[in-house]
Amino acid sequence: MSVHSGVFTPEDRADAVYRYLPVDVPPGCPGVTIELEYDAAQGALDLGCFGPAGFRGWSGGARRHASIAPTWATPGYLPGELASGEWQVVLGLHRVPAEGLPWRVRVGLGAPAPPPAPVLPPLPDRPPPRSLPAPRGMRWLAGDLHAHTVHSDGELTVDELAALAVAQGLDFLAVTDHNTVSHHAHLAAAGARAGVLLLPGQEVTTHRGHANAFGAMGWIDFRAPAEDWVEHVDRRGGLLSINHPLGADCSWRQPMVRRPALAEIWHWTWLDRRWGGPMAWWQAWDASVVPVGGSDFHRLDQGRLPGEPTTWVLVDNGGVDAVLAGLRAGRTAVSAGRHGPVLLRLGDELLALDAEGALLADSTGGRRLVRSARASFVAAPGPQWLEDGQTAILAICG
Repeated sequence: MSVHSGVFTPEDRADAVYRYLPVDVPPGCPGVTIELEYDAAQGALDLGCFGPAGFRGWSGGARRHASIAPTWATPGYLPGELASGEWQVVLGLHRVPAEGLPWRVRVGLGAPAPPPAPVLPPLPDRPPPRSLPAPRGMRWLAGDLHAHTVHSDGELTVDELAALAVAQGLDFLAVTDHNTVSHHAHLAAAGARAGVLLLPGQEVTTHRGHANAFGAMGWIDFRAPAEDWVEHVDRRGGLLSINHPLGADCSWRQPMVRRPALAEIWHWTWLDRRWGGPMAWWQAWDASVVPVGGSDFHRLDQGRLPGEPTTWVLVDNGGVDAVLAGLRAGRTAVSAGRHGPVLLRLGDELLALDAEGALLADSTGGRRLVRSARASFVAAPGPQWLEDGQTAILAICG
């Protein structure tokens, strides 16, 4: 057992947000167990771990205990052989009070007791699909590009989240746990069992903003400059999305010259859609960025479910690569849910569905009345949206 302790001060946080505690792991070590102690009523510390070869896990502020063994690990951490040498426990100084924050870390070397095997949830019935007009050989998939599991700060296992997505009638769901890829190994099997496409993702999370990276591209170093995230994701064939850019203390404040392909314009925090902040941010940031939406689902008691809002992607098949290709090409639409008004761009045509009486608006200030449940318009360039008589946003597309 090795022990580290101290008191973090605001000066410590100003000097370096991440602190590294060395731990010597001998050859043949059967496991590492980390325990973090501090008063969460006074501050907030994040927890992670790196081995000699790099990343081995991150749980942020969701856990204060983590174990890593050759055949299993605490969710958020990567199982596998424990290389001998210097390991590092990482503490993120997220919130530190003026009077300082006492802390203690204990690291045990030995075989940790594995948790009980998870119980697979029953599979729900899938609601009838909503068929939207699409070009020949293509179809619109209903999905959600932001959700969490027990691999970070979510409540559900990957299998439980997959079952919930099916109950919501979703065709795909991106699983985007914070600063880890430990959930990726479970996605294909859980998605196949439930009958839903689970898109590999990770929410690159810092105190100055979050971004979702979509695709199986390996772990992204959240400690690096945000510019590096874009390069990493592009080099490995994925897609990066700015998350909830106006989301309270998680708002986007990272410097970034090269814009990523996507932005989460519609996040669950857009509670009053008469507020034009998200649309204003989109047009000020880069109106050519592809708009997407995300529920940011964590728990069943939070008052929203996956698919609220719904991101629609036009694809030529139902695989992960097809969804990424649709996102990359900007073939997206976002609506409040799977039902209700939706605005689709099909070439030079804009199609407003189930939005009779709404106004079709664009970034030039133009507005056109939607006169029927299926109304076609010549598409103007740039952002387009449907709004009601109170100027509340009903649906958007790029």
